[in-house]
Amino acid sequence: MSSNSPTEINRFGGGENIERPLGRSILRGLACTCPACGSGRLFKAFLKPVATCSACGEDLSHQRADDLPPYIVIMIVGHVLLGGYMMTDLVFVLSTWVHLAIWVPIAVITSLLIIQPIKGSVIGLQWALRMHGFGQPSEPPEDYDQRYPPQ
Repeated sequence: MSSNSPTEINRFGGGENIERPLGRSILRGLACTCPACGSGRLFKAFLKPVATCSACGEDLSHQRADDLPPYIVIMIVGHVLLGGYMMTDLVFVLSTWVHLAIWVPIAVITSLLIIQPIKGSVIGLQWALRMHGFGQPSEPPEDYDQRYPPQ
């Protein structure tokens, strides 16, 4: 059947059997675009994700990136700044106050610049792995009523 056949249905967004490549979804999130289509905006405010994609209609309201993006930012910024501080300290003899005047603003600015793309990539990761409401709801176990009888 050709791709332009009138009987074939084109589905965009959250079909239940749609393929969700992990790398592509993370890269789309890193670009702050919808992990499903790659064209809709992922954020409506600095760190507030949209409820649904304006381009494909994918429901993104269930995402819970929570604490993972700040931890990743701390790991990246901490390692880069520690290396920069140590290299600078080997070359130039500077007082602690000068180091604070240099490295604190760099740490704050760098953290603010990378937190949104990192949060987008975490949302892309969750979407690709069907975590936190991005997939089909799980079925309760068959013996659920026996284990948890109504009271």
